[in-house]
Amino acid sequence: MLKDITLGQFFPGNSVIHRLDPRVKIILVIAYIVMVFAAGNFAGLGLGIAFLIVEYAVSRIPPRMVLKSLKPLIPIIVITALFNLLFVDGKPLIQWWIFKITDRGVELSIFMMIRILCLIAGTTLLTYTTSPIELTDAIERLLSPLKKIRFPVHELAMMMTIALRFIPTLIEETDKIMSAQKARGADFESGGLLKRGKALIPILIPLFVSSFRRAEDLALAMECRCYRGGEGRTKMKQLHAGWADFWALLYMAAGIAGVIVLNILL
Repeated sequence: MLKDITLGQFFPGNSVIHRLDPRVKIILVIAYIVMVFAAGNFAGLGLGIAFLIVEYAVSRIPPRMVLKSLKPLIPIIVITALFNLLFVDGKPLIQWWIFKITDRGVELSIFMMIRILCLIAGTTLLTYTTSPIELTDAIERLLSPLKKIRFPVHELAMMMTIALRFIPTLIEETDKIMSAQKARGADFESGGLLKRGKALIPILIPLFVSSFRRAEDLALAMECRCYRGGEGRTKMKQLHAGWADFWALLYMAAGIAGVIVLNILL
């Protein structure tokens, strides 16, 4: 299960989406989130799914990677669907004790499941097609107006990118620790909730120790290279938006407009 988590991973490529300005890609992701939340019916969500399929096809990200990013979050999606299924008023279809399944509950649970899947798949496309360094530069440039009020923009962007970058590393480390504990006879699957929680302690302690050690090594490496934050730093690669970025923004604007039209008509 841990190996299926692909959050924070970057897949190098030379597609149109890979070559887009990272600032524009962040704006596009935010616009897509707005698009999905603005959809008030299944037709609007269908349009959002169509946009997502086109984007993944253009980026040449394998479909199996999309499924890997969704698989670890299936329990959360199922729980969300169950709450909508059992606790939404409407015309009763099935009723047992205090639980009642209604037509509106079925419709809303399916709608919310599709919406969550679209949000996850849409946001992970950003990390799939953008390197951590590009993300840092893009976040820093987008938040640069906050420098006027002495907000530590560069430091914030750096911390966000480092945290995102180390997610795959920590997942790999957790998997190694679990394998080592299982080889020593540890059982993480049997017993009640309290017993399973106690069984995680031998994993969490070495994981925290390893995380602090990695953080200390990274801080020491940055200090040895005379890293002093964003003040007076120059960029090896300058960010420049081109015609492809303009058309991508226009493409997303057309999608949001289409969702609004579908909400009005349907």
